[in-house]
Amino acid sequence: MTSALLTDRYELTMIDAAIRSGQHERECVFEVFARSLPAGRRYGIVAGTGRLLELIRDFRFGDPELAWLRDNRIVGSDALAWLEDYRFSGSISGYREGEVYFPGSPMLVVQGGFAEAVVLETLVLSVLNYDSAVASAASRMVSAAHGRPLAEMGSRRASERAAVAAARAAFIAGFGATSNLEAGRTWGVPTMGTAAHAFTLLHDTEEGAFAAQVAALGSGTTLLVDTFEVTKAVALAVKVAGTDLGAVRIDSGDLPSQVAAVRAQLDALGATKTKITVTNDLDEYAIAALGAAPVDSFGVGTSVVTGSGHPAAGLVYKLVAKRDDSGGWSSVAKKSVAKATVGGRKTPTRALVGGVATEETIYVGAAPDASVDARPLLVPFVTGGIVDESFLGAAGTRAARDHRAVAVAELPVEALRLSKGEPAIPTSYVRQ
Repeated sequence: MTSALLTDRYELTMIDAAIRSGQHERECVFEVFARSLPAGRRYGIVAGTGRLLELIRDFRFGDPELAWLRDNRIVGSDALAWLEDYRFSGSISGYREGEVYFPGSPMLVVQGGFAEAVVLETLVLSVLNYDSAVASAASRMVSAAHGRPLAEMGSRRASERAAVAAARAAFIAGFGATSNLEAGRTWGVPTMGTAAHAFTLLHDTEEGAFAAQVAALGSGTTLLVDTFEVTKAVALAVKVAGTDLGAVRIDSGDLPSQVAAVRAQLDALGATKTKITVTNDLDEYAIAALGAAPVDSFGVGTSVVTGSGHPAAGLVYKLVAKRDDSGGWSSVAKKSVAKATVGGRKTPTRALVGGVATEETIYVGAAPDASVDARPLLVPFVTGGIVDESFLGAAGTRAARDHRAVAVAELPVEALRLSKGEPAIPTSYVRQ
């Protein structure tokens, strides 16, 4: 399915008017950035880039889309003819997927004719706003887990396509697996899952349900032990699967005390290697509260697919520069109250001292001198309309996951705290 109509009407009416005024091919630079982070957060994670690049590559107005636009008189005949031939031919650069970002970070830069760039606004923001919100929340959960595995299992708390995107974003942020099979097929995210309470209730006895699951999946499976009474269920689980039982899952109750009791019971039964996973409405704060509990892994649903209370990253897509009549670049910016923007083409860098990030500097106008000792943050994604395939698919997703680990490791330790605070490092602008 084409992504062409995944957009707002005013993108096309602007194109229509720009064609009429003769300004539609004027070369422009658009920039994606966040004015601020969600209250109290100290960093964000860029996610969605690989998905977005595929959508831009396939952004076409076919006969059905053009017919609908014509029948509904959205744009005039000249605009329809222009849309019929649409192919993005400009360039796109940005922060590598998985990169850390802060307020003002130009995380995506789109350069091209006004019309071909402005028509992508809604698509760009719908992908990056959601995926980055999920990845930013998921990264906090990964930090709170202190190395213990997390699985994403929120498909039933999001729309069907958003669920796939969320699973991918959470994987990039450090989650180890997802319950969503489409995310596994499309993006190479490892999948997991065993049984729900319905499977236990299907059988006449809990012991019978456990026996059926072990017969199908082996003793290394994970048995859900809170359908009725946890202590009895744990005893039955070990009786059926033996001391080689892979894990038990707890989905309710007062988790710190419940987990401690289950660990003691398993050890007393000789199932000392049986792991405990918990899945009860967890978020980063609940995970942190279980830091001292003998939990081996976590399953997170609603909180991760909703960005842990912030389902959109607050990103905007703004025109920051345009070619003037002499062929040079002219800076443009909004002056609106509380929504002013910083105009001009930008080159962002991040300074490191001893491998730790200390400052993000955004050079406005010319790029910094080669003597500047800082990590450049923009990488090319699209050149002359051609997408760099290395950022796509399962391989691109895995690379984004690897980069997230590197980028977060550069942050000062206070960035990983869950308490409210300012952005982890300051951002400054230098006009060249």
